[in-house]
Amino acid sequence: MAEDLSHRNPTIDGPGASAPASMEEELVAYLDGELDDEASRRIDQLLAADPKVRAALQGLERSWQLLDALDRVEADEGFTRTTLEMVALAAEEDLQKQQAAIPLRRRRRWLIGGAGLLTAAAAGFLAAALLRPNPNQQLLRDLPVLENLDQYRQVDDIEFLWLLDKSGLFSEEAGRGA
Repeated sequence: MAEDLSHRNPTIDGPGASAPASMEEELVAYLDGELDDEASRRIDQLLAADPKVRAALQGLERSWQLLDALDRVEADEGFTRTTLEMVALAAEEDLQKQQAAIPLRRRRRWLIGGAGLLTAAAAGFLAAALLRPNPNQQLLRDLPVLENLDQYRQVDDIEFLWLLDKSGLFSEEAGRGA
């Protein structure tokens, strides 16, 4: 009974062997003499046991024979020259595209840098606005004193104001009862 090796690659099992991806590639490597001894023996065993593999190998051999029977056409100097010209034109177009992209990349770098600078400035301004105490808050707390500043200037001594405060004459409770 023939072992179905189409799902596995005998050259993989060999130490240090590089393996073709399919059975057809393996058969091509066998025809070209690219397999090591162990892999070649496995293919020989497979060919002896499996008529499908033998038929595939014979088909490949016929293709090789047909390719060998074809006339060889040599490329003339004109073909070589035009091919090199096409390669040179393609390289020149690539170079022009790269050179055209340089100002765009520079502009993009400047825009990104400017956007980063504006973002940093906005973040700094926001941090300063949030962390710095508001000087107007102190003015609002001192507003009652500022409203009566002219009256306070007429008092010669601060101890007099403390005595008035202790007497309760000007307290809010006394003002409501009056």
